[in-house]
Amino acid sequence: MSLVADLGRAELVRRLDGPGLLLRTGPFVSRIQSNISLVVDGIGSLYHDYPIEEEGGFADFQVRLRQPTGLRRWWHPQVRFDYDGRQPFAPLPLAQAWPMFEWVMNWCVSNRAHRYLIVHGAVVERNGCAIVLPAPPGSGKSTLCAALVCRGWRLLSDELTLVRRGDGLLVPLARPVSLKNASIDIIRAFAPDAFLGTPVPGTTKGTIAHLKAPPDSVVRFSEPARARHIVFPRYQAGAVTSLTSVSKGQLFMQVADNAFNYFALGPDGFDCLANLVDNCDGHEFIYSQLDEAISLFDRLAGVRP
Repeated sequence: MSLVADLGRAELVRRLDGPGLLLRTGPFVSRIQSNISLVVDGIGSLYHDYPIEEEGGFADFQVRLRQPTGLRRWWHPQVRFDYDGRQPFAPLPLAQAWPMFEWVMNWCVSNRAHRYLIVHGAVVERNGCAIVLPAPPGSGKSTLCAALVCRGWRLLSDELTLVRRGDGLLVPLARPVSLKNASIDIIRAFAPDAFLGTPVPGTTKGTIAHLKAPPDSVVRFSEPARARHIVFPRYQAGAVTSLTSVSKGQLFMQVADNAFNYFALGPDGFDCLANLVDNCDGHEFIYSQLDEAISLFDRLAGVRP
């Protein structure tokens, strides 16, 4: 299977500006079309290790990010997202084209991939133990996820937990980890060798930069994992690292609150979520020190010091 890395920049530009690049991320193939250099450069660097399908093949999602023509191309230039002829989002400033691309990729999955129960949360795995991290924005979830990935944990997803409805396994969707504001410098200091894209200021979420997914996590896109723990993380400056058990009933309700399509799936959603909760221990987790957090997670996965 060919990779993005196998394409020179000229060929990448040709496909994106023409028939589309068929990019595989986990179980999905997206036909991506764009005439924006920021999108070309982002895919070339942050998706360097990802597989691509042959031109003209099947795609689950059609993603078009375009810079408008005419006066708007020069006066307050913008980026627009088109999905099958519709525009679900308002245009954004052109400088925010890359964050928009990542948001669009998440939108496609959360709004279309209903063969899975989709939970808003990160997933990491080590030693055969997968841990789901559902959490609202500002909780420190992505910072914790990035730190774990930089210390040997496998990345399944930073944003979208895909639970297979038949057997409850977690399906990998390893894509760049979205870091915001202070988290960018925290991860730079924590993992100086990690590859982060160029920070983009002024978005609705502040300044955003993306951490490249480890090549091993990308290569293992076809290997599902079994969830063993569901952890609700919360960063609190100066706090002592603590892990508190959550009852099964409370765990079910909290995960349901973080699921995009739980109600849309009806009885299947209930059964899938109940199966997930039955097979996991639930915890509330407070942390302020990343090294302590990683040590605790390693213990949960049975990793010896």
